[in-house]
Amino acid sequence: MSRNIYVTNLSGHNQEFEVHGWNDNRNINVGAHQTYTINARDGSSGAIIALHDGHEGEQAEITKNGWGGNDFIDLSNIVGAGGNMTVQQVNDPATRKGDPLFMQHLNDAWHRADQGTRQALERCVHRDNNDNVTRIDPIKDWPALENFVRSFADGKTYIGVGAWGGSPGNDNDNNQSSAAHGNKDIQVTYNDGDATPPTPQAAPEPALASLDSAQVGGPGIILRNHRNEQQQYAFYNNYWNGNGTAGANFDHPDPIITVNPQDSLFVPLPETFKGRVQRGTQLPATWVEFQISAADDGAAHGDISLQQGCDGAATIASTDGSGRFNGFQHDIVSGAPEAAVRYQPDGTRALDTTVGNWNGGPNQAAIEWEMAQVGQRRAYIVGGTGTDDVASANNCFAVDFY
Repeated sequence: MSRNIYVTNLSGHNQEFEVHGWNDNRNINVGAHQTYTINARDGSSGAIIALHDGHEGEQAEITKNGWGGNDFIDLSNIVGAGGNMTVQQVNDPATRKGDPLFMQHLNDAWHRADQGTRQALERCVHRDNNDNVTRIDPIKDWPALENFVRSFADGKTYIGVGAWGGSPGNDNDNNQSSAAHGNKDIQVTYNDGDATPPTPQAAPEPALASLDSAQVGGPGIILRNHRNEQQQYAFYNNYWNGNGTAGANFDHPDPIITVNPQDSLFVPLPETFKGRVQRGTQLPATWVEFQISAADDGAAHGDISLQQGCDGAATIASTDGSGRFNGFQHDIVSGAPEAAVRYQPDGTRALDTTVGNWNGGPNQAAIEWEMAQVGQRRAYIVGGTGTDDVASANNCFAVDFY
């Protein structure tokens, strides 16, 4: 089994990272306000290290599904620093390691330091023309630098060499390697400013005012139409399902549901349903893919896919109180470049397939536009990994089409 490591760059510039242990040990360059997804198998270990003018800096050290079935993560500044980084399990801030404002705290401490301290650190603390700190050398090579960094970051990040080679290390450093909560996806966040991960988008409350509560219950979908005209939605149950594979159904929708403008209704479905719902029956179209009851845990699982096109935004949310949510709510069709567009048979503007079908191969312009506007984490665009799964233990989802 494997999980994902999401490396998010919140800064306004591209940021290069060394990757040790995954990605064939190849560096990655993450664009401004973008996320790069790395697949990490259970039992693997490695590090994500930020580079600053070719120098190694802050690093997230990760072991997936280690002792006791837990992830082990820490944030280390042993080899230097030039930016801010945190690491945690996805949506679990209690597991967060690292100081999200490390460089700001470092700079404040430098400006408060007495002359003797500044002289001792002159060669390992690098500054700009305004005497603001831009980077520090490896802490492990400068005992005075270790003491200085402990004055503001002790207990927040790995600073010394730790328990290694017969040395007991520093207790606050050793505590950084404590176990996380089971085996989950990992979030690594970088920024020049605050590197606190963005707050996950809360699941919207399904708009059920027009529904009789007695009609809502059991396995199924709470389906909402956000448009100002009546819409039809087609449910397609797969022809067959395998281990990570499926026989997509393109020609036998059942049922087809009509939803009034700005209205919702509950669509009951059998627990055996595994397929999708889309607006109408034409392609290209946005797919909301889901199964009502998975074989391994009995819960409903779902996601958003743009691989067979996009005719508008869609979201999928749990209704079991867990707050799980994915998808997007903004229009990415009307402003798309014409090279990314394919019109439906009835003339409706849509974005073309990103994987190919009987109409032609993958549309690279659509791939690039959707990656920039939505990203792989919010919807499947290319490949079969990197998109957050939404689970609902009560076998019922809220699905919204925009």
